[in-house]
Amino acid sequence: MLLNHEEYQSSFDKSMKCMVECEHCAEACIGEPEMIKCARTCLDCAEICRTAATFMVRGSYFVSHLSRACADICEACAQECEQYEMEHCKKCAQACRTSADAYRQIASVAK
Repeated sequence: MLLNHEEYQSSFDKSMKCMVECEHCAEACIGEPEMIKCARTCLDCAEICRTAATFMVRGSYFVSHLSRACADICEACAQECEQYEMEHCKKCAQACRTSADAYRQIASVAK
C-alpha cells in the first residue's frame, strides 16, 4: 500500500531530527582524528535521512525500499556514536535509534 505524504508526518519528523543530530555530531567530530569514522558515518546518515524525508514528502513508490536501507544506516550510526561519551554522540545515537524504528515501521507498511 502506498501511503500518502500526510501519513508519514511522524516519521518525517523523526527523520529530520536524526538528520539534524547527525549533522551536529559530525560537525563536532570533524577535526578530531580519532573521531573521523564517527563524523563520516554521521554525514552518511544525515544524507540518507534527508533523502528519505524527500521521498516521504512526495509519497514516493520507493519509500519502503529506501526505508530498509535507512534503518540499517541509522543503526550503524547509533552503534558508532554509542562508543563515545560526548553528549552530542549520545543525542545522535538516540535520534538514530528512534529514526531506525520509524523506518522499519514504514518498510513494513508501505509497498
